[in-house]
Amino acid sequence: MRHRLKDVAERAGVSVKTVSNVVNGYQHVRPDTRARVEQAVADLNYRPNLSARNLRKGRTGVIALAVPGLDIPYFAELARHVVTAAAERGWAVLIDQTGGGSERERVAAGIGDHLIDGLIFSPLALTAEDLAGLDGTPLVLLGERVDHGPADHVVIDNLAAARKATAHLISLGRRRIAAIGAQRTPEGATARLRLAGYAAALDEAGIAYDERLVAPAPAWHRANGAAAMRHLLTSGVRPDAVFCCDDTLALGALRALHEAGLRVPGDVAVAGFDDIEDGRFSIPTLTTIAPDKERIARLAVELLANRVDGDRRTPPRDAHAPYRLTPRESTTPPADTPTVS
Repeated sequence: MRHRLKDVAERAGVSVKTVSNVVNGYQHVRPDTRARVEQAVADLNYRPNLSARNLRKGRTGVIALAVPGLDIPYFAELARHVVTAAAERGWAVLIDQTGGGSERERVAAGIGDHLIDGLIFSPLALTAEDLAGLDGTPLVLLGERVDHGPADHVVIDNLAAARKATAHLISLGRRRIAAIGAQRTPEGATARLRLAGYAAALDEAGIAYDERLVAPAPAWHRANGAAAMRHLLTSGVRPDAVFCCDDTLALGALRALHEAGLRVPGDVAVAGFDDIEDGRFSIPTLTTIAPDKERIARLAVELLANRVDGDRRTPPRDAHAPYRLTPRESTTPPADTPTVS
C-alpha cells in the first residue's frame, strides 16, 4: 500500500501542509514537530511522489548526460557519479553516446526541455557557436572542446596536471621521455593541453623537446597506445619513459613493452591520465593523474540544478575540479606508492 501525505499527517497529528514543509526541507518547522513528522514518514515508509511534484513544477524529473563513448572507461566511471549525484536531487539520468561526431552531438544537444530538465554534455565536434543556438534547455559542459562558451563549464587544469605527471618522470632521472596521444584535429583540444603540459615540464627541466618522441593516436584506445609504443620502440629514439594522454593508451603501451621484453619501470617508466579502475589492477599498476571524477559530477549537477531552478540570467561560470598525481608500480617500486597532491 502506498501511503499519502494525508496518512503521514494523521499519524503525526499535524496538517498536510506541515508534512509537505518537512518533506521539502523547509527550515521553519519546529524541531519537535519535525521529529514527529520524520518518525511518521519512517513508520509508514512514505516516499514522495516525484512524478506528481515534477508535473506541478512543469518539470520532467529527467536530465541527460551526453558523452563520446560509454566504452571509454573514464566516461563510464563519470556517468556513475553523475547518476548518483542526480539521484540525490530526485532526478533520473538519460545517458546518450555520441561517438564524438557532429551529427550525433547535434541530436544530443537538441533534446528539448519538454523531454529533459537539463543536459550535461561533453562535446568533441560541436563548437561554442554551434551550442549558442540551443533552444534554452539548461546546459553544463564538460571537457576542453568548448572553452569560454555559452554555458557553465566544469574542467580540471589539464596543462598543469600533465606537467606534474611529466615532472614526476623527470624526477626519476628519465631524460628520453616520450608522449603518446597527440591529435591535431579540431576535436583534439584535450590532447593539445596535455601535450603542452608535457612540453612545459621538459622545458622547465632543460630537456629539449624532440618531435620524434611524440606519437599520435587518432583515438584514445588500448590498441592505439600499443601501436604508438611499438612505433617508438622501432623509431631509433628509444625512450626511457612515456607519458600517455590517458590511461587506456598507457595500458596499450604496457602491453607493447611487455611483448618487446622490456621491464616497467626498469627499462621504461609509464604514466597515464584519468585513474580508471583498470589501471589499479594492471601489471604493473599504473601511475596516473587522478581527476576527482566524483567532484566533477557533483559540480556539473549542482550547476545544472541552479539553472533549472531559474538562474538563467547570470553569465556562464567555469568550475575547476581538483586532481592528484598517484604514483604506482609503473614508475615507482611496489613498496613505495605514495599519493602526491
